[in-house]
Amino acid sequence: MNIESNTLLTALAAAVLLPFVVHDQYLLHLAIMALFYAVLASSLNLVVGYVGEFSLGHTAFLGVGAYTAALLSAKLGFPMWITIPVAGATSAAFGYLIGAITLRLQGPYFVIVTLSFAEVLRLVANNWIGLTNGPMGLAGISQDGIADKRAFFYIVLGIAVLSFYLCYRFVYSNSGRGAVAVRENRYVAQSIGVNPFESAMQAFVLGAFLAGLAGGFYAHYISFVGPEVFQFAFMASMIIMVLIGGKGTLVGPLIGAVIVTLLEEYLREVQQLRLTLFGLIVMAIVLFLPNGLMSLIPRRNESRNVDLVGAAPVKEGSL
Repeated sequence: MNIESNTLLTALAAAVLLPFVVHDQYLLHLAIMALFYAVLASSLNLVVGYVGEFSLGHTAFLGVGAYTAALLSAKLGFPMWITIPVAGATSAAFGYLIGAITLRLQGPYFVIVTLSFAEVLRLVANNWIGLTNGPMGLAGISQDGIADKRAFFYIVLGIAVLSFYLCYRFVYSNSGRGAVAVRENRYVAQSIGVNPFESAMQAFVLGAFLAGLAGGFYAHYISFVGPEVFQFAFMASMIIMVLIGGKGTLVGPLIGAVIVTLLEEYLREVQQLRLTLFGLIVMAIVLFLPNGLMSLIPRRNESRNVDLVGAAPVKEGSL
């Protein structure tokens, strides 16, 4: 077992023990939201960091997962342990459908079409009043009798660990290496037998599945889902987390999710200056650390395409 594995296991052990040390409900809520965003950022990173396509429609999968869990719970009475996996599967199905249409496009065309899909789903949620209750949203989503934030913390921690494991397996699979090869040079990758569409599709569907799981959890934790779950604010947060942490790495989005969640909360104390300070911090990190905070961590072997924490070389300015 090497130093990177020890660091990850130590971080996981600290996370497991966190609710026994921190009893403040507000701090536990921040930890829950940080893990929720960690899953979302990791799912987006599969497309942005490893495939190299800049998707702006990832909130579509978050929203589909959230509404799936909300409808199953509020209208049919299904328990959380069924609704969350079904939410992930439904989002994965949407991911396959949208990926089949969009992944043959590249560059700005891919960005525009993915953004359009998210906007279409937001309009559907806003206007299909008979199913979604329109702008009023769906309330009264069951929490299955859970009244303690510690239980929600361990649920989202389990989802985050599963998310990291699935991302790890993908990155070190032939498809993951193929996606990195396509990102670096599509034509060279094709010349050695890599199918760009298949590699990108697997990353896209896995990313959609993880975003759907996060959406299902969010619906039960908040007990409410409205059309705003499709809005660009979630998308902007995910992008910033991936960029700050380090796109094209496994650990970077996790670090970015924790830092951005804490920054957004604690900068509220400066009120009107909050957005200005937050923007300056983000700009400083992007300007001076274009590969994110992960570039500060010494790597054992720079020549490897994918190291243990999944840090693959990323071309500066490729995003």
